[in-house]
Amino acid sequence: MRKINIFDTTLRDGEQSAGVNLNLHEKLEIARQLERLGVDIIEAGFPAASKGDFQAVKQIAETIKGCSVTGLSRSVQSDIDAAWEALKGGAEPRLHLFIATSPIHMAHKLRMTPEQVVEAAVSAVKYAKRYFPIVQWSAEDACRSELPFLAEIVAKVIEAGASVINIPDTVGYITPKEYGEIFTFLRNNVQNIEKVSLSAHCHDDLGMAVANSLAAIEHGATQIEGTINGIGERAGNAALEEIAVALYIRKDYYNATTRLNLQEIKRTSNLVSKLTGMVIPANKAVVGKNAFAHESGIHQDGVLKEKTTYEIISPELVGVQSNSMVLGKHSGRHALRNRVEELGYTLAEEEINKLFVRFKELADKKKDITDDDLVALIFEEKFDHFKDFYQLSSIQVQYGTKQIPTAVVVLTDGAGNEIQEAATGSGSVEALYNTLERCFQTDVTLLDYRIESVSGGRDALAQVFVKVRVHEIETSGRGTAQDVLEASAKAYINAVNRVFMIEKMREENQKVTIK
Repeated sequence: MRKINIFDTTLRDGEQSAGVNLNLHEKLEIARQLERLGVDIIEAGFPAASKGDFQAVKQIAETIKGCSVTGLSRSVQSDIDAAWEALKGGAEPRLHLFIATSPIHMAHKLRMTPEQVVEAAVSAVKYAKRYFPIVQWSAEDACRSELPFLAEIVAKVIEAGASVINIPDTVGYITPKEYGEIFTFLRNNVQNIEKVSLSAHCHDDLGMAVANSLAAIEHGATQIEGTINGIGERAGNAALEEIAVALYIRKDYYNATTRLNLQEIKRTSNLVSKLTGMVIPANKAVVGKNAFAHESGIHQDGVLKEKTTYEIISPELVGVQSNSMVLGKHSGRHALRNRVEELGYTLAEEEINKLFVRFKELADKKKDITDDDLVALIFEEKFDHFKDFYQLSSIQVQYGTKQIPTAVVVLTDGAGNEIQEAATGSGSVEALYNTLERCFQTDVTLLDYRIESVSGGRDALAQVFVKVRVHEIETSGRGTAQDVLEASAKAYINAVNRVFMIEKMREENQKVTIK
């Protein structure tokens, strides 16, 4: 069977999703989980975009040893230099170079002739090969490029030293039949094509990213690029978990395999969802909560008699557990530590100690603590790194059907000062958020608000996700508590703190945003 390399760009293309701003700790946790999942290449970011991105790529490259780490680069020497400085400490440093090749991009974005584009691409590949053992070259907007020109530039960058040729459907425009034909055309018309691996990178604007990626495999691609849960710019990227499971279930047809540990799929999906704030649709293939649910009586009857009548993917294949370990108030620190490790999380001693305190507090209120509860606590302790900004001290909300909802909030700022404010609203959450806005002394626009229970029962933890806009910056936040209003306050504060963190980084590092 052909081996298909999996190139994960969750931390680069995925983070370009509107409202997603991952900090260094969150990026490292996702990178470690991608390593456990078994991806072949992690695209950790765009090192030249900012000092913050540079540091994140550098630390991921120095931390991850089980797979190759790469970074994106324009076809300019300064980008390549920045990428090498960030990636040279990695186990297998590689560079992802790109330049646009479609007439519309060359004329209107680059303002370059085709000859100038070829010259820039070849020059960049030759320069990158001085440092990087593996150079991947991408033809941005390849699917709207003229095929003879695409073949010409591909041949020349291979001659210059490129090891991987990526054919992106940058705007999600192409169909599976057309996309496969591009790969066949290149294989038939580029003489030195056998020297390289062909890669597919598909966007989902027309809902065909996964289908296009599978078509590329049928036509000779040996590397697939995508993201966990299909997140990414606009409508997102190809969902890697769907491609991997499709290859496994239909290996009779594709005759191709990956090295992914499929049982890590659900854990990876949940981690990315929680850290990005992008909720997984219930009917999402492979990882949605309804993916293995059967409502119809006919379906239920069939599954009870023989699972394969309606279930082509077993929940266990992708790591969905039918039962989970339950901890309680008599569980000790050792049991907690073991369960945290079994769930795949790495916590420092100080983090374990803080988690144990929160665990005991919750155990006094809730009889049984499930894995989902424990993961929610881990997220709150491990990923809330905003001590320089606002922390919630207390809230008090007064509400009645014939009263005006009123909230009183006490926050502590980074200097240890207490801020107390009160405000009203048409509902409890609005009153709470109006009060917090007064505490922040800045305008906050709430773009999205979602609440869900972490587990079942009346004593379940509430998890709130919000998306806000502050100072023209969009970002998401999350909060967890047994009380819905406390969780709502924590999510709002978390989101606003992220904005202040981004602004602080921009001031310190003079961040440059590169589209």
